[in-house]
Amino acid sequence: MSVLAGVRAAIIDLDGTMLDTIPDFHVAINGMRAELGLGPITREQIALMVGKGSENLIRSVLALDWDAARIEAAFASAMDAYQRHYLSINGNHSALYPDVLEGLAALKAQGLRLACVTNKPIAFTTPLLKLKGLDGFFEVVYGGDSLPRKKPDPLPLQTVCADFGLQPAQVVAIGDSSNDAQAARAAGCPVLTVPYGYNHGESVHDIDSDGIVSTLLEAASLIRSHTHH
Repeated sequence: MSVLAGVRAAIIDLDGTMLDTIPDFHVAINGMRAELGLGPITREQIALMVGKGSENLIRSVLALDWDAARIEAAFASAMDAYQRHYLSINGNHSALYPDVLEGLAALKAQGLRLACVTNKPIAFTTPLLKLKGLDGFFEVVYGGDSLPRKKPDPLPLQTVCADFGLQPAQVVAIGDSSNDAQAARAAGCPVLTVPYGYNHGESVHDIDSDGIVSTLLEAASLIRSHTHH
């Protein structure tokens, strides 16, 4: 019996799964660093830091130059600068990964209900989904600050299951990192991973998932092959 056989809904991550947002992070973070009198950092450095929410990201960025006490002292103003820069360019430099729109359309066509769960703050998430033409696919969207806890905690995934009135075994999570897989495992959801995102510098093959899919379109056909009777 395949773990995907009973799937009725999908929870899809945003950064690194649907959109390559590293170029947006790069512009916003270096804008913040310039305000703080720090030099620019590379996209490669930033790619290792994203995925665990804004607070973690900004602390990691500042830790390249400053000790813990200095980070704490400057954290509020750094976060304010980062959010200001990010909102001003949100989506301008980011791009959809291949077959994302086609994959979402295929999942919908199969009758699956869709939710987007990301650790990106909801104030960044909502306009970004709209700008990229993704907002119409999702019944439910949760950002990293929408609920008391974020991925890898299972709470956001459990909340979607409750919203949809489905058991976790009926809701597949699709993401690019160990954060997504850990949240899914803890919630009791099957999980598929894409190999092209930002997994904190670790190989996607080291993630405990139920399969690697090259695109969301491949995820849709895999789910259809297991659920089609």
